[in-house]
Amino acid sequence: MQIFIVAALAVAVTGAVALKKGKTPTNSKPAAVAAAASESGKTPPATGANLPKLLDLGADKCIPCKMMAPILEGLKKEYPDRMNVEFIDVWKNPDAGKRYGIEMIPTQIFFDANGKELFRHTGFFGREDILAKWKELGVDVSNVKQSSGIVRETPVAADTRPRESVCFMCDENVNARTRTVVKGQNEQRVLCGPHCYFIYLSSIVDADPKAEDAKVSVTDWASGSLVTATTAKYLYGMDANGRPTIKAFADRDAAVKEQQKSPGNLLAWDVLRSKELATRCAFCDRAVYPEDACSVKFGTTHGYGCCTHCSLGVAARLKQDIEVEAKDGLTGAMIRVKTLDGQIASLEPPSAIAWFGQKKGPDGRWVSAGCFKQGFFVNEANLQKWLEARPAMTGRQITIAQALADKMKLTPEQIAKACKLGECK
Repeated sequence: MQIFIVAALAVAVTGAVALKKGKTPTNSKPAAVAAAASESGKTPPATGANLPKLLDLGADKCIPCKMMAPILEGLKKEYPDRMNVEFIDVWKNPDAGKRYGIEMIPTQIFFDANGKELFRHTGFFGREDILAKWKELGVDVSNVKQSSGIVRETPVAADTRPRESVCFMCDENVNARTRTVVKGQNEQRVLCGPHCYFIYLSSIVDADPKAEDAKVSVTDWASGSLVTATTAKYLYGMDANGRPTIKAFADRDAAVKEQQKSPGNLLAWDVLRSKELATRCAFCDRAVYPEDACSVKFGTTHGYGCCTHCSLGVAARLKQDIEVEAKDGLTGAMIRVKTLDGQIASLEPPSAIAWFGQKKGPDGRWVSAGCFKQGFFVNEANLQKWLEARPAMTGRQITIAQALADKMKLTPEQIAKACKLGECK
């Protein structure tokens, strides 16, 4: 069995390194094959305390192996009385690689409490995926103190706000001075401001901007009357947090007067549209302000996710490893996520969780409640406080690993229609 360091570096990004010529990375080895290996004497039984055991065989200089190291250390500390966790460096101890029949690294082998091999996996394996695999194998390694998570299938209180006072896109209250209306054939949609209109526009499949713009009216900041959006002048400013502010005016002189009190630039509709649509979500392509978005790094490029779940979807859309920085929905504390091979490679803080906002569709099935109803939180307590202020919200708490896994399952066709009005499933 030969070891090629150069080959290891070349395929590190795939999450596994070959130990023999002609071998290519594989996702996992079926339990039946692993069991056969055990019966043939290639895989010795686990030893030590009467606990299930996770054995990781890798090398300290293999890139995906090094990314496994903090996960293994974390499992050791978090579940000391639930499982044994062991690491063997097969580059330093090649006999162990032969003894366990290892062809690729890293390889993880799962043993029950009696030392019987249950499953083996080749390549990087995230923390939540490891715990999920134990559960799938029928082995209880869960922390008994861990919460089962928050589930809210019915609202605590009904949303009694008049429909015309609630933004169709973001569900926030509509400010009477920035009210924006899109007229349809049978109904009109009320938005909280021009920015939500541009999110709406970018959510329509094959939208004709000129045709859609003709349906829009905005509120004159000075008089409170609705005016045609394409003929208005816009005072484009910035608030204390760096987020754009937009005030519409039917009369240019009124806009200039307001500009003396609130600095900003006067823009025509076409220029405003260009600026508003310049920054898009790297997953669903919706218009977004960087100040509202999650930061996503893929390769040497930076982009944005319009919500926490869409930020994870970038990994599925681009088929790349990503790094996400998202804010706690309650406190704004930073949450950092790194992926490798479509799994969570690291999560800071480890206690961070996701809220999956859901609602029942016309057929009675649970569907996503939309980007504005999703969030990450550093812990369950913060999520609970956030929900207390949103009694009409429904959905469920999930792990961030599950949120990523849900996105990785999407087909290219589903991704193309993600977050599109009337198309997203």
